[in-house]
Amino acid sequence: MFYYLEGKLFLPDLATAVIDCGGVGYRLTVSGNTRSQIAAKGGQTVRLYTYLSVREDAMELFGFYDEQELTAFTQLISVSGVGPKAAVAILSVLTPERLSQAVLTGDAKAITAAQGVGGKIAARIVLELKDKLAKALGVTAEDLPSLPSSGGAEALSDALNALMVLGYTRGEATAALKKVNPAGKSTEDLIKEGLMLLAKG
Repeated sequence: MFYYLEGKLFLPDLATAVIDCGGVGYRLTVSGNTRSQIAAKGGQTVRLYTYLSVREDAMELFGFYDEQELTAFTQLISVSGVGPKAAVAILSVLTPERLSQAVLTGDAKAITAAQGVGGKIAARIVLELKDKLAKALGVTAEDLPSLPSSGGAEALSDALNALMVLGYTRGEATAALKKVNPAGKSTEDLIKEGLMLLAKG
């Protein structure tokens, strides 16, 4: 019904965003990831991609900072036993890239870091989404050899996103970051080294 909403942003609490569209305020439940992206944009015009959950007793709008997170959300709720609340909880602790990494490498433990998500559900997510999620998000196992299940993986994922925001394709950014040794380096260090490699062609 709604694909995205664009309007002035209000942030009444940590899990909620309100978008004023022509004088009508739409309340959206948001993930921690989306919240961090929009935290400094209160009162500004933003666009959030949406999913409308319809149950017998309620309708609820969920909002996402980008289409990639929306895709991850819809893939998660396609898994038996994973509802919208659980999917939002997962996307509050894992970015779509980190979720893809966890699924592709069979790291169910990373998924259980989400509130209310147990080992059985996490294992089911890995089993059911191993091919589907990776394909939907454009991530392959070849993209991940230098992304171990450690803190360095998050820095690499953030660097990858930053390079894509700067205009490079996912393939270009991934190829550059594969040449970088991530050990002990911050996201900023990885971005700088990636940009140097990309500039050299």
